[in-house]
Amino acid sequence: MATPNNPTQNLVRPTRFKLVRLIVIVLLALIIFVGLTVLIIWLTIKPKKLAYSIDDVAIHNYYLSNANHLNATYNLTLSAYNPNKKVSIYYDKVDIIVLYDDETISRGTIDAFYQPKINTTRFKLNLASHDVALPDRIARDLKVERTLGRIELRVKLKTRIRFKLGMWKSRQYDHMKVSCAPLMVHFSSSSKGFKRTMCDVDF
Repeated sequence: MATPNNPTQNLVRPTRFKLVRLIVIVLLALIIFVGLTVLIIWLTIKPKKLAYSIDDVAIHNYYLSNANHLNATYNLTLSAYNPNKKVSIYYDKVDIIVLYDDETISRGTIDAFYQPKINTTRFKLNLASHDVALPDRIARDLKVERTLGRIELRVKLKTRIRFKLGMWKSRQYDHMKVSCAPLMVHFSSSSKGFKRTMCDVDF
């Protein structure tokens, strides 16, 4: 025996489907609108690229043993410049490495910090090599440069940043890498002869 059709039930299903579809369309439109608004504001402001430089470097307590183990301290002055008038920056922890001929000879960190608009933040960094074992080739090159009275180093930074524009903050961090080279550092009690070195910034 056939079951009779229920007209009320047949009407409810399409109505419910239309309501769900309408809610989904409204939500998608809202997301797109907010995204476009933020993008337009961002493009209008045109945030400028952050600038980094090594302003000063000095090496102290340098000693390279016959077993090719390096000990030294490195005093660096690092400048981070935010040239933007409307955008401030939240920095995650900054990882720092000092390299000689692509060989890592020291590591350090800068704690997370906030940088306001149009601001230069300077860091006095004291890094060290503690009994760092070096390959024979690297040790030989270091000994040659020691006799010349100067050494060429590279400093690399790696961090994550977020942007703040008015009340809006970016939710996700952008990865940022900074490379400062060549750093021509003289072996002396001061950084005499050192020239300020601008760094390459890569997002």
